[in-house]
Amino acid sequence: MIALDCDDLFATWRDQARTLLGHGIDPAQVTWAQGPIDDLLALPTPLPEGPGPFRAKVPAALLTQLEQAARYHGEQRWNLLYEVLWRVAHGDRTAMLAGDRLGSELQRRIKQVSREAHHLHAFVRFVPLPEALASQLNLDLVAYHEPAHDILYSASAHFADRLGRQRWLIATPRDGIRFDGQVFDYRRHCPEDWRQWARNADDPGAELWRTYYRHTFNPARLNPDALRLHMPGRFWRHLPEGMLIPQLEGLARQGKQRDGQALEVGGLMGKRITQRGS
Repeated sequence: MIALDCDDLFATWRDQARTLLGHGIDPAQVTWAQGPIDDLLALPTPLPEGPGPFRAKVPAALLTQLEQAARYHGEQRWNLLYEVLWRVAHGDRTAMLAGDRLGSELQRRIKQVSREAHHLHAFVRFVPLPEALASQLNLDLVAYHEPAHDILYSASAHFADRLGRQRWLIATPRDGIRFDGQVFDYRRHCPEDWRQWARNADDPGAELWRTYYRHTFNPARLNPDALRLHMPGRFWRHLPEGMLIPQLEGLARQGKQRDGQALEVGGLMGKRITQRGS
């Protein structure tokens, strides 16, 4: 058994996989470590030298899918990709399709990665820095986010389009990215000072937003399962309104789901009528 480490880099894995494929090394004979060596029987063995005699041709679409699926964090992260590559390179393209066992898992991972990119766009909350600190740090906005997969680098261009030339930073537990209005600065290992700036920033508009969220929350339309599907609980602690959600859910369960908002609206209408009649 050959044990490899690609340092969670797709380009490194791709070069390793190309060499393995060229030398005809079956997926059952190789494993990629995720942290400590996963397989106690696997020994760190150098790759064979040279490209190897086997010349495989694979569709460009497969390489795109493998790169997308490589951003997925989970068991057999790299091994599955090599299994798919091996089968397609040997003429079995069903390994790319959802109807196949491997293809189904490949497509599931791609969908999870795409969904996580959507979560980044939907749930990142930028906090404006005070003018003096913004000038000192050469930043306008900071945010902290905890993605489940490696999507920060690939999905962050969205904010450059959305925020124009504003200078911003997104820090995560693993990596971080900074934009100075023109150029991206991506770090695979997020500097600790970036994390501190993002996590400790004081949002001057947070209380106003929480007040708005509380007063527009409609308990009659609450569907807890749908809420968690579209806004997973792991993001709540980094959202200004996150601390309110359990409380508002509790109120809905205690009876306001039936008529809570209607009573409030009725009260407001009564006040307006009184004022007009006075």
